[in-house]
Amino acid sequence: MKLLDIYVYGSPLLKRKTRKVAQLPDNFPQFLERMYATMYDDDGIGLSANQVGVDLRFFIVDFSLHDKNMRKEVFINPVIIQREGEDVLEEGCLSVPEIRETVTREWKIKVRFENVQREVIEKEFEGYLARVIQHEIDHLNGVLFVERISPLKRSFIESKLEKIAEKGKTQTEPISI
Repeated sequence: MKLLDIYVYGSPLLKRKTRKVAQLPDNFPQFLERMYATMYDDDGIGLSANQVGVDLRFFIVDFSLHDKNMRKEVFINPVIIQREGEDVLEEGCLSVPEIRETVTREWKIKVRFENVQREVIEKEFEGYLARVIQHEIDHLNGVLFVERISPLKRSFIESKLEKIAEKGKTQTEPISI
């Protein structure tokens, strides 16, 4: 199976809000398989559509990588409808390779989203799982985790970000599913 290209920091596609999913294409299940394969190949737990060049509002996660009692999920048109608490933890991102920084996020969230059958679901998540979802929804809103760190910390990684951005600036065209 051919893996997808991961769009990295500097790509204009990562900086804009994604479009709401209206209708799923016929090959959506096959595309999701390629997304999961790409995510696993890079040791990720979540991957948003725009990280692989698709301008649509959905992301995938495999919570079983964190908790064997959980499973893969697809979040289509997700919205956080409740937030509470605070959690500080180090994060990384497939679109910002080799950089990890401490980010503050809410500890517990409630999310409304559609699954692949297009059923509307409301579900609560907390701790690490809430963090993963917030990170991916940030992607769909055009926000990268390095934008959530202090200006001082960001200044320490600026030269690394500039090197990553050289590749990202060439990733300008969205792909179709």
